[in-house]
Amino acid sequence: MNFLFHMLLSGDDGQILIGNFMGDFVKGPLADQFPERIRQGLTLHRGIDTFASRDELFRRSRLRLDPHYGLYRGVLIDLFYDHFLVAEWNRWSIEPFDVFLARTRLTIENQRDELPERLQKLLPIIFEELLPSYREVSGIGSALERMSRRVVRTNPLAGGEAELIRHYEALRADFREFMPLVQNFAKDFVARETDPSNLHGVMTGSRPL
Repeated sequence: MNFLFHMLLSGDDGQILIGNFMGDFVKGPLADQFPERIRQGLTLHRGIDTFASRDELFRRSRLRLDPHYGLYRGVLIDLFYDHFLVAEWNRWSIEPFDVFLARTRLTIENQRDELPERLQKLLPIIFEELLPSYREVSGIGSALERMSRRVVRTNPLAGGEAELIRHYEALRADFREFMPLVQNFAKDFVARETDPSNLHGVMTGSRPL
């Protein structure tokens, strides 16, 4: 799960951050089960996922991987992009990585009761083990191994970091082109959702003009 990617795209609103952070753990209609801005963060998370699934650069990255991985190619690219994000952090954020992690963790911990219980238990692992390790390919490998064990059905995730090594430069080039596009999408999305004059918060999921 590409936690870091979604966290960075959340902007400065702490509740939107919470919603975006927990997006993979919330399924189905959102209705009124969350405060408004957390709901907006959840909607942003889904919007980013839709944008990525439709974007030609993200699709190109998926198709670089061995067809053996099937539908899991998208999962691999999510984690590979988190690796590039950490490895090139200063390119995408003016806030130092360690400071960003500490600040966002504090924001999330202060609202942890809003998180699904399963995600609450994972917070120390996410912030102390997973995200700091993503800078190295070996850290991505460990994350994939952990994820492989958590998936009930048989899957090819363990060892998938070999595809990152195999296509490293091409995938990094895709990521560098994709990142400004999704940053613009997220920024525009948040502006629309939080605009008091916008009663519907329409999500297009398309590439920004």
